[in-house]
Amino acid sequence: MPYNFNKNFEELPEVLPLFPLSKVLLLPRAKLPLNLFENRYLHMLDYALANGRSIGMIQPTEKKKDTKSKKDPKLYSVGCAGYITAFSQTNDNRYEIILKGLCRFELKNELHSINGFRRAKVGWKSFRHDFDPPILKNKEKRSVFIENLKFYLEKMSINADWEAIEVSSDEDLVNSISMGCPFDVNEKQALLQAKSLDERVDILISLMKMSMSFSSVPGVSEKLS
Repeated sequence: MPYNFNKNFEELPEVLPLFPLSKVLLLPRAKLPLNLFENRYLHMLDYALANGRSIGMIQPTEKKKDTKSKKDPKLYSVGCAGYITAFSQTNDNRYEIILKGLCRFELKNELHSINGFRRAKVGWKSFRHDFDPPILKNKEKRSVFIENLKFYLEKMSINADWEAIEVSSDEDLVNSISMGCPFDVNEKQALLQAKSLDERVDILISLMKMSMSFSSVPGVSEKLS
């Protein structure tokens, strides 16, 4: 049987090691580079490699550092699993890894920790469609999004490779902006939990406008439905 690098829904694990990180977003099929240096997360990587090579990226809900536990904060109910596609050990005892987004998950029951890292039983049923690459149902929405993006990046003094943007697929473009822009925790979570690519674009446009405190871009529609 030929080896298949693409994982399927039936291969998703019942239990995931969790990596809580604020303002860090992973989406299906997107790639996320990470640096692991805390002792518990070095152990987490070893565990993940021996148990399906998947890690659950999830955001803490707490904003204040003086809450119940800075070490084990409360978590949002939805995260995204990432498959370890590459890892290397550095000379200063870190791991550099790359995750590829697999599928979003619902946090069910948290289990006892192992070597300091958290684990949980998770549910996948609500996000089975994550294995089907999404498309923009409203084809005009991409041009509206790009016009807003140009204005936003210019105001934020962020350089962009517009040639690469123009040839990117709708999903790749939306994923890269969702993951790369400096949005707040709850804003990143809203992007994660968007029900469709069209909805994620609408959220991005709203967030870019709010970030810059402007209500509209001259000559650009507010929103296409």
